[in-house]
Amino acid sequence: MYRAIAANKRNTIFIILGFVALLGGLAYAWGYYSGNGSGVIPIILFVVGYTVFQYYASTSIAVAMSGAVPIEKADNPRLWRTVENISIAQGMPMPKVYIIPDEAPNAFATGRNPENSVVAATSGLLAIMDDSELEGVMAHEMGHVKNYDIRVSMIVFGLVVAVGFIADILLRMSFFAG
Repeated sequence: MYRAIAANKRNTIFIILGFVALLGGLAYAWGYYSGNGSGVIPIILFVVGYTVFQYYASTSIAVAMSGAVPIEKADNPRLWRTVENISIAQGMPMPKVYIIPDEAPNAFATGRNPENSVVAATSGLLAIMDDSELEGVMAHEMGHVKNYDIRVSMIVFGLVVAVGFIADILLRMSFFAG
């Protein structure tokens, strides 16, 4: 397990460095072939800035996109205690707990590390599962937190979105190019 955690931490660094190198190389090639090399530095600075932004803000973005609502123990004691018990049993910090108002049964975890993690379950999942099933689902999500799977997935998703965003900008710029 410790090898998997170390590999996920390494993979995050390699993915970020590869992303910056790939887009930096594309920016350089674009500047070279378009004859407008002055845009390369701002593009690389944007890529680095976006990567840092993505690393720190993606948890909030994922939670906001899902429509999740933060809860406290009094709001849903069953879900809260389930997550709390798993945290204690695994020796992990307690993640922030959210409920997504959706009838589809689902759950997810996100965050850059166990100290800054979030677990969420839909109201549909809470309605159909008994306590042991809910514990199994939340233990699965907390396993993603503990193994840093969530960080690798979060970074890959955010950087793929950036590639699409940059491609869209370059496509629009090409309409007005000479």
